Amino acid sequence: MPTVEMTAENFDETVTGNDFVLVDFWAGWCGPCRMFAPVFERVSANHADIVFAKVDTEAQQELSAAFGVTSIPTIAVIRDRIVVYAQPGALPETALEELIRRARQLDMDNVREQLAVQATSER
Repeated sequence: MPTVEMTAENFDETVTGNDFVLVDFWAGWCGPCRMFAPVFERVSANHADIVFAKVDTEAQQELSAAFGVTSIPTIAVIRDRIVVYAQPGALPETALEELIRRARQLDMDNVREQLAVQATSER
């Protein structure tokens, strides 16, 4: 599946319509972002069941702010409409594959339970 350009306008549709979304927050002026882009594209070719999305932080400042992006590139993993990972830094191909492998192994029922417990304790 080709990489999708994610915007504030298609964010909800992209996230709610897919079980697994991998997001690359980037900017054209960012050297590490440009170096990471081919890695992101190569890995996307290995995972047809995952939506690989790119967010241009210059054009989508509100979306970037909603994710708390303060450094780029930042990679986010969204499973079942839950952000399970969001960290800055360009990853080498093997590390990105490992991140995907670990995200696939998550027990999302357990993740939802943990979030519910956390929300209850914060009240």
